Amino acid sequence: MLLTAWLLPAVLGAQKFYTYVGQIGTASALIAWGTTDSSGNTIGRASKSHGHALVTIGSRTQQTDQNWAVIDGLDPNTAYSYRVEVNNKKIGEGKIRTYPARADHLAFFVIGDFGTGEPMQYKIADVMRAEFERRRNSENPVRFVITTGDNIYASMRIGPLALWSGDEDKHWESKFFRPYERLLAEIPFYPSPGNHDGNESENRADLAVYLDNFFFPQNKPARWYTFSFGELADFFALDSTSNTESGGPQPAYARNGEQFRWLVNALPRSQARWKIPYFHHPPFNAGPGHPASLDDLRHFTELFQRSGVKVVFNGHEHNFQFSTQDQATGGIRYVISGAGAELRPASVIANMERAHIAGWTGQNHFLLVEIRGETMSITPISYEAMRIRDQNGKPIPLPVELRLTGQAPSKSK
Repeated sequence: MLLTAWLLPAVLGAQKFYTYVGQIGTASALIAWGTTDSSGNTIGRASKSHGHALVTIGSRTQQTDQNWAVIDGLDPNTAYSYRVEVNNKKIGEGKIRTYPARADHLAFFVIGDFGTGEPMQYKIADVMRAEFERRRNSENPVRFVITTGDNIYASMRIGPLALWSGDEDKHWESKFFRPYERLLAEIPFYPSPGNHDGNESENRADLAVYLDNFFFPQNKPARWYTFSFGELADFFALDSTSNTESGGPQPAYARNGEQFRWLVNALPRSQARWKIPYFHHPPFNAGPGHPASLDDLRHFTELFQRSGVKVVFNGHEHNFQFSTQDQATGGIRYVISGAGAELRPASVIANMERAHIAGWTGQNHFLLVEIRGETMSITPISYEAMRIRDQNGKPIPLPVELRLTGQAPSKSK
């Protein structure tokens, strides 16, 4: 017993803490922390307290016994350093930048189908971090990451069993907190769920842990939600899955469901120049692994068209694609980014014209998206040069650009 009592402080002191940015606003920031090296709820909103904490951002401090804290009273568009102490010991630190009250430019990352824990995930994560650092002191730094789903994958399938699927915090260490550790310490991830984040394809309990480990706008768990940046862009994270918190899989995206009723009110109310939905299953998709989801999501796409949406981000297919902007797509550019770690490199050129896909490449990547007024530039980035091809197999130069005005839908060929 004496030996155990002597060793316990040393063991606790050796625990690996992850500190991450849950949310940022114009005048506040949410900082969270926890561990992933033991069983139980050790990180996230409802995690068991690791002790009395002191969070310092600039000259402001907040004390809490939760594993997260909101610091208010910050200045807009201002860089701050922060520090987290638990039981009088520093466990983490980082830098943040609050959002501006009004903006005419924005840069953010998009990544999908990434939570594997395999070497490719770490390789792409390293490139993301390097791009973030490259832009840190520019006039348009990267502000956040949006995800297009499949945030955590099972490590193994044995018949119907999905093992290490994300239904425990310890599964998230190698598949999320470690690969993006340095990025998470400075900018938030705003996720959308994929079929591998719940019982559509894996374990129901995956969804509960997903909802606990991320911190959503309005400071409460949410399968769909909206957030804004500088009156320039409103983002709509949607759930296109059949994951459920109880019972068997049921479509969260149903026309008569709670989510669509919410979206019918929320999307048309947006006054932002850019209205940007993002979710997992792509309505337009040339494959090779999945069919397009247009038949299931047509009520979504029709609402997008009526509401002035010009771009939508999806995942699920493990490559990069972007749609035509024609009558079939309602003049909207649908962009698939589903190769943050997973990959299907097989060519889809033969399918592109009938699928209304204008460009494709089968390479691992994430997206850098830049908005400047009424222009958006979309650049897929990898550890290698990206080779985007059109419907005839010819190279397409980067970035992919679109404008809010002067882009009337053309007739489908």
